[in-house]
Amino acid sequence: MAGRPPRKRITDEEIEKIRGFNPYALLPWVLLALSPLLAVLDGAYPRPVAAMCGLGLFALLYCATVLTAFQPRVQDGRVPTALALVMVPVTGALAGSLPHGLVLYSLLAIACAVVVPSRGGPLVLIGVPALAGLTAYMRGQSSSIPSALWSTFLPGAIVFVMLKLFTVVTQLRETRRELARVAVAEERLRFSRDLHDLLGHSLSVIALKAEVVRRLAPTDLEAALAQTEEIEQVSRKALAEIREAVSGYRETGLAEELERARSLLSAARIEPVVRESGPSLPAQAEGLLAWVVREGVTNVVRHSNGARHCEIRIDRDTDPVRLSISDDGAGRPQSANGHGNGLRGLTERLVEAGGTLTAEPSEAGFQLLATLPAQR
Repeated sequence: MAGRPPRKRITDEEIEKIRGFNPYALLPWVLLALSPLLAVLDGAYPRPVAAMCGLGLFALLYCATVLTAFQPRVQDGRVPTALALVMVPVTGALAGSLPHGLVLYSLLAIACAVVVPSRGGPLVLIGVPALAGLTAYMRGQSSSIPSALWSTFLPGAIVFVMLKLFTVVTQLRETRRELARVAVAEERLRFSRDLHDLLGHSLSVIALKAEVVRRLAPTDLEAALAQTEEIEQVSRKALAEIREAVSGYRETGLAEELERARSLLSAARIEPVVRESGPSLPAQAEGLLAWVVREGVTNVVRHSNGARHCEIRIDRDTDPVRLSISDDGAGRPQSANGHGNGLRGLTERLVEAGGTLTAEPSEAGFQLLATLPAQR
């Protein structure tokens, strides 16, 4: 509706500020027992000593039930339940004989609300008020039945709902922590996969050439020195790729990657053509497309022999989003389904996001096509 203020969302910081339920906040409710106690002290009951002892026992049972229900060592045991069960006949005896004794059922409802599990809601919301109404009927106070039902139902319902909400908040906090842990684990896996894509081939070449140097050194020193120069070149290239990867983690925007692609293609004397359409996508989707541009342009420069033009086309106004990188070179890039770790790792990322990656010959040369769901 027009003019309606937007609904405020609870932030993660606000969730973390919510503390657990404080059981001591329920102890002042025991003051409700003062109503029958004052009536007894005014002489409204013939056996005041027995009445005061009964009220004292009731107050002790109430406090013990509430406190033990939140003690980690005994809250999952039988102690709180046993105390609550003892409270039931004590409450019935006091409420059935003392003046204003029906108010004690409100405290019984609160005690039961902190003891019963989540599926015991009907016991608190229906069972205890029913006992209060039955007691009022047996005392001949039919006119007090509605007030007894309501005064018993309301405190139990409030405490029961509050505890449910605090339980949900606790579970939400634990879920957020678990999701954060899983996200960190997935990021570590992604980073290790990226390092493998970057360093696997280079380190394999370095190890192979080092073995060649070891074999050639005793017989052909010049050939061994030539191999060491190639080792130096490969290692410098691997170092540059690592620096580029780290820079990519700091700047994963698609716009920055397109600028790098233009620069790299121009340096390789390949004319870059970039065509974009549609609105921008979420950061994660843009980051995936940036990886496609990086890997695709690298394949064009390294494997498309004689390429003179390279077109990068991004269609964001379609679902799925399409990103194609095509060139007019004669070389054959690594297949997404072959042994190329770069395209294979990129394919895994896109599949995880619900997308696809294909690399195949086109009419003029070769084309890399990536699709990504726009609504995911």
